[in-house]
Amino acid sequence: MNVPQATRLVAEREIRVKLRDRTFLFGTLLFLLIAAAGTILPSLLSGGPESVAVTQQAAGPLRDAGLDVRVVADDGAAEQAVRDGDVDAAVVAGPKVLAMDEIPDEVVRALSSAPPVQLLNPDAVDPVVAFLVPFVFAFVFFFTSQIFGMQIAQSVTEEKQTRIVEILVAAVPVRALLAGKMIAGTILALGQIALIALVAVVGMQIGDNAGLLTLLAPAIGWFVPFFLLGFVLVAAMWAAAGALVNRQEDIAAVSTPVQLVVMLPFFAVIFLNDNATAMRVLSYLPLSSPTAMPLRLFTGDAAGWEPLVSLALLLVAAAAFVIGGARVYEGSLLRTNGRTSIRAAWRSRDTVG
Repeated sequence: MNVPQATRLVAEREIRVKLRDRTFLFGTLLFLLIAAAGTILPSLLSGGPESVAVTQQAAGPLRDAGLDVRVVADDGAAEQAVRDGDVDAAVVAGPKVLAMDEIPDEVVRALSSAPPVQLLNPDAVDPVVAFLVPFVFAFVFFFTSQIFGMQIAQSVTEEKQTRIVEILVAAVPVRALLAGKMIAGTILALGQIALIALVAVVGMQIGDNAGLLTLLAPAIGWFVPFFLLGFVLVAAMWAAAGALVNRQEDIAAVSTPVQLVVMLPFFAVIFLNDNATAMRVLSYLPLSSPTAMPLRLFTGDAAGWEPLVSLALLLVAAAAFVIGGARVYEGSLLRTNGRTSIRAAWRSRDTVG
Protein backbone atom coordinates (compact mmCIF):
# COMPACT_ATOMS: atom_id res chain seq x y z
CA MET A 1 0.00 0.00 0.00
CA ASN A 2 1.53 3.30 -1.08
CA VAL A 3 1.23 6.57 0.83
CA PRO A 4 -1.75 8.04 -1.14
CA GLN A 5 -3.72 4.82 -0.76
CA ALA A 6 -2.94 4.61 2.94
CA THR A 7 -3.86 8.28 3.42
CA ARG A 8 -7.22 7.76 1.74
CA LEU A 9 -7.88 4.67 3.84
CA VAL A 10 -7.14 6.52 7.09
CA ALA A 11 -9.24 9.52 6.05
CA GLU A 12 -12.21 7.33 5.13
CA ARG A 13 -11.99 5.52 8.46
CA GLU A 14 -11.86 8.79 10.42
CA ILE A 15 -14.86 10.20 8.54
CA ARG A 16 -16.94 7.05 9.03
CA VAL A 17 -16.19 7.00 12.76
CA LYS A 18 -17.10 10.68 13.15
CA LEU A 19 -20.34 10.39 11.17
CA ARG A 20 -21.46 7.69 13.60
CA ASP A 21 -20.57 9.84 16.61
CA ARG A 22 -23.77 11.14 18.22
CA THR A 23 -21.94 14.04 19.85
CA PHE A 24 -20.73 15.24 16.45
CA LEU A 25 -24.17 14.83 14.89
CA PHE A 26 -25.96 16.63 17.72
CA GLY A 27 -23.36 19.41 17.66
CA THR A 28 -23.87 19.88 13.92
CA LEU A 29 -27.65 19.97 14.41
CA LEU A 30 -27.23 22.59 17.14
CA PHE A 31 -25.14 24.82 14.86
CA LEU A 32 -27.74 24.48 12.11
CA LEU A 33 -30.52 25.50 14.49
CA ILE A 34 -28.49 28.52 15.63
CA ALA A 35 -27.89 29.56 12.00
CA ALA A 36 -31.58 29.20 11.17
CA ALA A 37 -32.70 31.08 14.27
CA GLY A 38 -30.18 33.89 13.75
CA THR A 39 -31.36 34.57 10.20
CA ILE A 40 -35.10 33.89 10.41
CA LEU A 41 -36.22 34.91 13.90
CA PRO A 42 -35.31 38.65 13.71
CA SER A 43 -37.69 39.22 10.82
CA LEU A 44 -40.41 37.08 12.41
CA LEU A 45 -40.13 38.83 15.76
CA SER A 46 -40.29 42.26 14.17
CA GLY A 47 -43.99 41.67 13.57
CA GLY A 48 -44.12 43.18 10.07
CA PRO A 49 -45.42 46.60 9.10
CA GLU A 50 -48.16 48.31 11.07
CA SER A 51 -51.71 47.90 9.80
CA VAL A 52 -53.80 51.02 9.25
CA ALA A 53 -57.43 51.59 8.24
CA VAL A 54 -58.12 54.49 5.86
CA THR A 55 -60.58 55.60 3.22
CA GLN A 56 -59.63 55.16 -0.42
CA GLN A 57 -58.51 58.80 -0.80
CA ALA A 58 -55.75 58.53 1.85
CA ALA A 59 -54.52 55.03 0.99
CA GLY A 60 -51.84 55.97 -1.57
CA PRO A 61 -49.13 57.59 0.60
CA LEU A 62 -49.47 54.93 3.28
CA ARG A 63 -49.08 52.11 0.76
CA ASP A 64 -45.98 53.82 -0.61
CA ALA A 65 -44.53 53.74 2.93
CA GLY A 66 -44.86 49.95 3.03
CA LEU A 67 -47.69 49.82 5.60
CA ASP A 68 -50.44 47.22 5.66
CA VAL A 69 -53.28 49.42 4.37
CA ARG A 70 -56.91 48.33 4.72
CA VAL A 71 -59.43 50.49 2.90
CA VAL A 72 -62.75 51.11 4.70
CA ALA A 73 -65.94 52.93 3.74
CA ASP A 74 -65.63 55.99 6.02
CA ASP A 75 -63.96 57.43 9.14
CA GLY A 76 -66.45 55.73 11.41
CA ALA A 77 -65.55 52.32 10.01
CA ALA A 78 -61.86 53.15 10.38
CA GLU A 79 -62.30 54.03 14.06
CA GLN A 80 -64.33 50.87 14.67
CA ALA A 81 -61.58 48.74 13.09
CA VAL A 82 -59.14 50.15 15.65
CA ARG A 83 -61.53 49.50 18.55
CA ASP A 84 -62.12 45.93 17.35
CA GLY A 85 -58.36 45.29 17.19
CA ASP A 86 -58.44 44.58 13.47
CA VAL A 87 -55.77 47.23 12.75
CA ASP A 88 -53.09 49.06 14.71
CA ALA A 89 -54.24 52.53 13.72
CA ALA A 90 -56.61 54.55 11.55
CA VAL A 91 -56.25 57.80 9.65
CA VAL A 92 -59.37 59.97 9.62
CA ALA A 93 -60.21 63.46 8.43
CA GLY A 94 -57.96 66.19 9.68
CA PRO A 95 -55.81 64.27 9.11
CA LYS A 96 -55.80 62.63 12.53
CA VAL A 97 -54.34 59.30 13.60
CA LEU A 98 -56.37 57.05 15.90
CA ALA A 99 -54.84 54.26 18.01
CA MET A 100 -55.77 52.43 21.19
CA ASP A 101 -52.86 52.71 23.66
CA GLU A 102 -49.59 53.14 21.72
CA ILE A 103 -48.48 55.78 19.24
CA PRO A 104 -48.17 54.13 15.78
CA ASP A 105 -44.75 55.49 14.90
CA GLU A 106 -44.66 54.06 11.37
CA VAL A 107 -48.00 55.66 10.50
CA VAL A 108 -46.92 59.00 11.96
CA ARG A 109 -43.66 58.94 10.00
CA ALA A 110 -45.52 58.09 6.79
CA LEU A 111 -47.75 61.15 7.22
CA SER A 112 -44.95 63.50 8.25
CA SER A 113 -43.30 65.80 5.75
CA ALA A 114 -39.55 65.17 6.02
CA PRO A 115 -36.91 67.51 4.55
CA PRO A 116 -34.73 66.21 1.70
CA VAL A 117 -31.74 64.17 2.90
CA GLN A 118 -28.42 63.71 1.09
CA LEU A 119 -26.19 60.81 2.19
CA LEU A 120 -22.51 61.73 1.94
CA ASN A 121 -21.50 58.08 2.35
CA PRO A 122 -24.33 56.00 0.85
CA ASP A 123 -22.20 52.82 0.72
CA ALA A 124 -21.42 52.80 4.44
CA VAL A 125 -22.03 49.48 6.20
CA ASP A 126 -24.86 49.36 8.72
CA PRO A 127 -23.35 49.62 12.26
CA VAL A 128 -25.14 46.49 13.46
CA VAL A 129 -23.92 44.51 10.46
CA ALA A 130 -20.42 45.96 10.87
CA PHE A 131 -20.39 44.55 14.42
CA LEU A 132 -21.88 41.14 13.62
CA VAL A 133 -19.88 40.23 10.50
CA PRO A 134 -16.41 40.18 12.14
CA PHE A 135 -17.87 38.26 15.07
CA VAL A 136 -19.39 35.63 12.76
CA PHE A 137 -16.21 35.17 10.70
CA ALA A 138 -14.05 34.92 13.82
CA PHE A 139 -16.57 32.68 15.60
CA VAL A 140 -16.76 30.19 12.71
CA PHE A 141 -12.99 29.87 12.32
CA PHE A 142 -12.19 29.83 16.04
CA PHE A 143 -14.77 27.32 17.19
CA THR A 144 -14.45 25.06 14.15
CA SER A 145 -10.67 24.87 14.46
CA GLN A 146 -10.94 24.32 18.21
CA ILE A 147 -13.61 21.61 18.02
CA PHE A 148 -12.19 19.64 15.11
CA GLY A 149 -8.59 20.26 16.20
CA MET A 150 -9.35 18.85 19.64
CA GLN A 151 -10.97 15.83 18.02
CA ILE A 152 -7.80 15.20 15.97
CA ALA A 153 -5.67 15.42 19.12
CA GLN A 154 -7.99 13.09 21.03
CA SER A 155 -7.94 10.56 18.18
CA VAL A 156 -4.12 10.54 18.16
CA THR A 157 -3.88 10.21 21.94
CA GLU A 158 -6.53 7.48 22.07
CA GLU A 159 -4.55 5.40 19.60
CA LYS A 160 -1.42 5.82 21.71
CA GLN A 161 -3.25 5.08 24.95
CA THR A 162 -4.76 1.85 23.61
CA ARG A 163 -1.45 0.93 21.88
CA ILE A 164 -3.34 0.46 18.62
CA VAL A 165 -0.94 2.92 17.05
CA GLU A 166 1.75 0.22 17.08
CA ILE A 167 -0.46 -1.89 14.80
CA LEU A 168 -1.36 1.06 12.60
CA VAL A 169 2.23 2.15 11.93
CA ALA A 170 3.08 -1.43 11.01
CA ALA A 171 0.42 -1.29 8.29
CA VAL A 172 0.61 2.31 7.03
CA PRO A 173 3.34 4.96 6.95
CA VAL A 174 3.26 7.46 9.78
CA ARG A 175 2.98 10.37 7.36
CA ALA A 176 -0.08 8.73 5.81
CA LEU A 177 -1.62 8.32 9.26
CA LEU A 178 -1.13 12.02 10.02
CA ALA A 179 -2.25 13.17 6.56
CA GLY A 180 -5.39 11.01 6.71
CA LYS A 181 -6.43 12.46 10.05
CA MET A 182 -5.86 16.03 8.88
CA ILE A 183 -7.69 15.50 5.59
CA ALA A 184 -10.63 13.89 7.36
CA GLY A 185 -10.83 16.74 9.87
CA THR A 186 -10.67 19.32 7.08
CA ILE A 187 -13.41 17.61 5.04
CA LEU A 188 -15.68 17.31 8.09
CA ALA A 189 -15.09 20.93 9.08
CA LEU A 190 -15.77 22.23 5.56
CA GLY A 191 -18.84 20.02 5.27
CA GLN A 192 -20.24 21.32 8.53
CA ILE A 193 -19.59 24.94 7.51
CA ALA A 194 -21.18 24.32 4.10
CA LEU A 195 -24.34 23.03 5.78
CA ILE A 196 -24.42 25.99 8.16
CA ALA A 197 -23.87 28.41 5.26
CA LEU A 198 -26.67 26.77 3.27
CA VAL A 199 -29.08 27.09 6.18
CA ALA A 200 -28.01 30.71 6.73
CA VAL A 201 -28.55 31.56 3.04
CA VAL A 202 -32.03 30.03 3.06
CA GLY A 203 -32.75 31.84 6.32
CA MET A 204 -31.68 35.17 4.83
CA GLN A 205 -33.99 34.59 1.89
CA ILE A 206 -36.89 33.75 4.19
CA GLY A 207 -36.06 36.68 6.47
CA ASP A 208 -35.91 39.09 3.50
CA ASN A 209 -32.18 39.77 3.96
CA ALA A 210 -31.11 39.07 0.38
CA GLY A 211 -29.38 42.45 0.21
CA LEU A 212 -27.07 41.51 3.06
CA LEU A 213 -26.30 38.22 1.34
CA THR A 214 -25.22 40.11 -1.78
CA LEU A 215 -22.83 42.21 0.29
CA LEU A 216 -21.41 39.15 2.05
CA ALA A 217 -20.96 36.95 -1.03
CA PRO A 218 -17.46 38.18 -2.06
CA ALA A 219 -16.15 37.98 1.51
CA ILE A 220 -17.58 34.47 1.95
CA GLY A 221 -15.98 33.40 -1.34
CA TRP A 222 -12.55 34.45 -0.05
CA PHE A 223 -13.22 33.04 3.40
CA VAL A 224 -13.30 29.46 2.04
CA PRO A 225 -9.66 29.22 0.85
CA PHE A 226 -8.45 31.22 3.86
CA PHE A 227 -10.34 28.90 6.18
CA LEU A 228 -9.00 25.80 4.41
CA LEU A 229 -5.33 26.79 4.76
CA GLY A 230 -5.82 28.19 8.26
CA PHE A 231 -7.48 25.00 9.42
CA VAL A 232 -4.66 22.85 7.99
CA LEU A 233 -2.16 25.00 9.90
CA VAL A 234 -4.03 24.63 13.18
CA ALA A 235 -4.75 20.92 12.61
CA ALA A 236 -1.01 20.22 12.30
CA MET A 237 -0.46 21.80 15.71
CA TRP A 238 -3.31 19.83 17.28
CA ALA A 239 -2.05 16.53 15.84
CA ALA A 240 1.44 17.20 17.18
CA ALA A 241 0.02 18.13 20.59
CA GLY A 242 -1.98 14.90 20.74
CA ALA A 243 1.10 12.83 19.92
CA LEU A 244 3.08 14.30 22.83
CA VAL A 245 0.94 12.62 25.52
CA ASN A 246 -0.30 9.12 26.25
CA ARG A 247 -3.51 9.89 28.15
CA GLN A 248 -6.61 11.85 27.25
CA GLU A 249 -6.37 13.65 30.60
CA ASP A 250 -3.06 15.23 29.57
CA ILE A 251 -4.26 16.80 26.33
CA ALA A 252 -5.42 19.99 28.04
CA ALA A 253 -1.92 20.69 29.36
CA VAL A 254 -0.09 20.29 26.05
CA SER A 255 -2.81 21.97 24.00
CA THR A 256 -2.85 25.24 25.97
CA PRO A 257 -0.28 26.92 23.67
CA VAL A 258 -2.32 25.86 20.63
CA GLN A 259 -5.51 27.25 22.10
CA LEU A 260 -3.81 30.53 22.94
CA VAL A 261 -2.38 31.08 19.45
CA VAL A 262 -5.89 30.57 18.03
CA MET A 263 -7.73 32.48 20.76
CA LEU A 264 -5.62 35.65 20.66
CA PRO A 265 -6.32 36.39 16.95
CA PHE A 266 -10.01 35.67 17.59
CA PHE A 267 -10.27 38.41 20.20
CA ALA A 268 -7.97 40.71 18.22
CA VAL A 269 -10.31 40.68 15.22
CA ILE A 270 -13.37 41.13 17.45
CA PHE A 271 -12.05 44.10 19.42
CA LEU A 272 -9.88 45.79 16.77
CA ASN A 273 -12.17 45.46 13.73
CA ASP A 274 -12.71 49.26 13.64
CA ASN A 275 -8.94 49.98 13.72
CA ALA A 276 -7.80 50.15 10.10
CA THR A 277 -4.07 49.85 10.88
CA ALA A 278 -4.52 46.90 13.24
CA MET A 279 -6.79 45.09 10.77
CA ARG A 280 -4.29 45.61 7.97
CA VAL A 281 -1.57 43.97 10.07
CA LEU A 282 -3.88 41.15 11.23
CA SER A 283 -4.91 40.42 7.63
CA TYR A 284 -1.33 39.36 6.85
CA LEU A 285 -0.57 37.33 9.98
CA PRO A 286 -1.20 33.61 9.26
CA LEU A 287 -3.28 32.90 12.38
CA SER A 288 -5.56 35.94 11.99
CA SER A 289 -5.72 36.39 8.20
CA PRO A 290 -8.49 33.74 7.76
CA THR A 291 -10.89 36.12 9.49
CA ALA A 292 -9.28 39.56 9.14
CA MET A 293 -8.80 39.57 5.36
CA PRO A 294 -12.37 38.47 4.45
CA LEU A 295 -13.62 41.14 6.85
CA ARG A 296 -11.55 43.84 5.13
CA LEU A 297 -12.92 42.66 1.79
CA PHE A 298 -16.45 42.99 3.15
CA THR A 299 -15.87 46.55 4.35
CA GLY A 300 -14.04 47.49 1.14
CA ASP A 301 -10.77 48.36 2.91
CA ALA A 302 -8.58 45.87 0.99
CA ALA A 303 -7.14 46.40 -2.48
CA GLY A 304 -7.59 43.69 -5.10
CA TRP A 305 -4.04 42.34 -4.75
CA GLU A 306 -4.02 42.13 -0.94
CA PRO A 307 -5.99 38.86 -0.47
CA LEU A 308 -3.68 37.14 -2.97
CA VAL A 309 -0.56 38.18 -1.07
CA SER A 310 -2.14 37.27 2.28
CA LEU A 311 -3.25 33.88 0.94
CA ALA A 312 0.27 33.19 -0.35
CA LEU A 313 1.75 34.00 3.06
CA LEU A 314 -0.80 31.74 4.72
CA LEU A 315 0.05 28.92 2.29
CA VAL A 316 3.76 29.17 3.14
CA ALA A 317 3.01 29.27 6.87
CA ALA A 318 0.63 26.29 6.62
CA ALA A 319 3.26 24.25 4.75
CA ALA A 320 5.88 25.12 7.39
CA PHE A 321 3.56 24.16 10.25
CA VAL A 322 2.63 20.90 8.55
CA ILE A 323 6.31 19.98 8.10
CA GLY A 324 7.14 20.93 11.69
CA GLY A 325 4.02 19.23 13.08
CA ALA A 326 4.78 16.07 11.11
CA ARG A 327 8.29 15.92 12.56
CA VAL A 328 7.01 16.29 16.12
CA TYR A 329 4.25 13.78 15.40
CA GLU A 330 6.69 11.21 14.04
CA GLY A 331 9.17 11.76 16.82
CA SER A 332 6.65 11.24 19.62
CA LEU A 333 4.01 8.86 18.23
CA LEU A 334 5.69 5.66 19.44
CA ARG A 335 6.93 7.08 22.75
CA THR A 336 4.67 5.51 25.35
CA ASN A 337 6.69 6.20 28.50
CA GLY A 338 4.93 9.39 29.52
CA ARG A 339 4.68 12.91 28.17
CA THR A 340 7.21 13.80 25.47
CA SER A 341 8.69 17.27 25.19
CA ILE A 342 8.68 19.06 21.85
CA ARG A 343 12.48 19.23 21.95
CA ALA A 344 12.79 15.47 22.48
CA ALA A 345 10.27 14.74 19.74
CA TRP A 346 12.05 17.08 17.34
CA ARG A 347 15.41 15.44 17.94
CA SER A 348 14.11 11.91 18.05
CA ARG A 349 15.69 9.40 15.71
CA ASP A 350 13.00 6.82 16.37
CA THR A 351 10.80 8.00 13.53
CA VAL A 352 8.98 5.60 11.31
CA GLY A 353 7.41 5.74 7.89
